[in-house]
Amino acid sequence: MLLPVRGLVLGGGGITGVAWETGLLAGLSVAGVDLTRADLVVGTSAGSLVGAQILSDTPIRELYDVQLADPASGETGLRLGLSFLFRFIAASMVPGSEQRTARRLGRTALRAHAGPESQWVADFVKKRIGAPAWPESRLLVPAVDTETGELRQFDRQGDVPLVNAVAAGCAWPTLAPPITIGGRRYMDGGIRSPTNADLATGCDRVVVIAPITSALRRRQRISVQLAALGPGVRSAVVSPDRAAKRAIGRNVMDETRRPAAARAGFAQAASVATQVAAVWI
Repeated sequence: MLLPVRGLVLGGGGITGVAWETGLLAGLSVAGVDLTRADLVVGTSAGSLVGAQILSDTPIRELYDVQLADPASGETGLRLGLSFLFRFIAASMVPGSEQRTARRLGRTALRAHAGPESQWVADFVKKRIGAPAWPESRLLVPAVDTETGELRQFDRQGDVPLVNAVAAGCAWPTLAPPITIGGRRYMDGGIRSPTNADLATGCDRVVVIAPITSALRRRQRISVQLAALGPGVRSAVVSPDRAAKRAIGRNVMDETRRPAAARAGFAQAASVATQVAAVWI
């Protein structure tokens, strides 16, 4: 009997999303459900950071402890620009293809002054994932071409360094600069979908951990994307409960809320462990 192929989908959600996902994964591990042993991890935006971390040699408990550490003095994180969020919502509601919408947002990303690429790669991404090479387990990092609006999927099969792929997958317009890879410039994979759960193709069982579940287009909805994987795929979706939402707050880039978000994820794990285990084990 063949073992099922298991996929873990880690959605976007900023700094607090990284913390909540890490706490949840650590709590599930304590409950006997180890999602870090997935055959495939699809990491969108912040989820790509978590994916790279959990597939490294660092134990999940250590990664959780890092999230619990108090932010450095004066470190408050970044703030998502409201002007771009309004443009994102407006562009997503205009009739037309998702690719056309992405091109509109890509033009905004290219015009923004979000600092040098090298600083984003080194200061925000590299110091968080540390890992210099792609993990042995398959990690898939989606990003979007700013010019064409096309999806690009980065993994270990290509020649793109892990840190550059994650930097591109996390490059939310106006917050971070588009990242240049192979002469093309890429932005956050969350532009296409908060989770990109439909990229977990070939998996028999899929667990989606999604700090953000709202979607402006039907095709971006988690339920629709999971259905696209096929009728025989067993799945579970976990999103922040009420306590976790309070801990995360409104600004997902707020470093000061990171420890509380991590603790909330860890605490929530106990209430979802049975649901997740039914799919995973």
